Amino acid sequence: QFKFLITIQPNDKTLKEKLLNEIKTNNMTPFYLECVKDGELSSDDKLMETMRKVNEEKLKELDDKIEENEKAFGESEIRESYLAKSQYLCLIGDHEQSLTWLRKTYDKTVALGHRLDLIFYQLRLGLFYMDQDLIERNLDKAKTLVDEGGDWDRRNRMKVYQGLRAMSIRDFKSAAELFLDTVATFTSYELMDYQAFVTYTVVCCLVALERPKLREKGI
Repeated sequence: QFKFLITIQPNDKTLKEKLLNEIKTNNMTPFYLECVKDGELSSDDKLMETMRKVNEEKLKELDDKIEENEKAFGESEIRESYLAKSQYLCLIGDHEQSLTWLRKTYDKTVALGHRLDLIFYQLRLGLFYMDQDLIERNLDKAKTLVDEGGDWDRRNRMKVYQGLRAMSIRDFKSAAELFLDTVATFTSYELMDYQAFVTYTVVCCLVALERPKLREKGI
């Protein structure tokens, strides 16, 4: 969010400080390099080296756990160690490696609900980077799994992801309809808080829906 806001307000020092503090807190070396490349932050070799060392130590710890589980435990434990590495790579902003390990984790996952959760991870990455191909492919996978028997909560959350995708390609009518379907049962807090969701819903409705429809929905 801070990175996006800086593209709108490039001279706002407070935003840059908040972004940098978030990066430091989570040792987000790959994401930091991306921000430097895009001109949002200045390069600091000392900071970069400090964060990279932390990343290397944590990744070694995660790899050691994977190796241990692959030697001594079953598929469930192996999957959990794969997931832990995937989540850490997402946290530090390593886009390509995140996707690689999420896909490896997916291949180790049997439960349909857990498979959907991994697809939602990839959708969040796609939405963050506005990678429409990644978003579309994973929405198709999500729809297939939901049709196979996804639970009510994940089916409901998928509509929010679909709505965000529709909004990102300026299909505001579809976004409005999808958001309205879930506004009373919203649980997608991994994407945004409820206040932000209501704001998006209202904006899409005002842009896309006819006045009688707005009155019908109480907007």
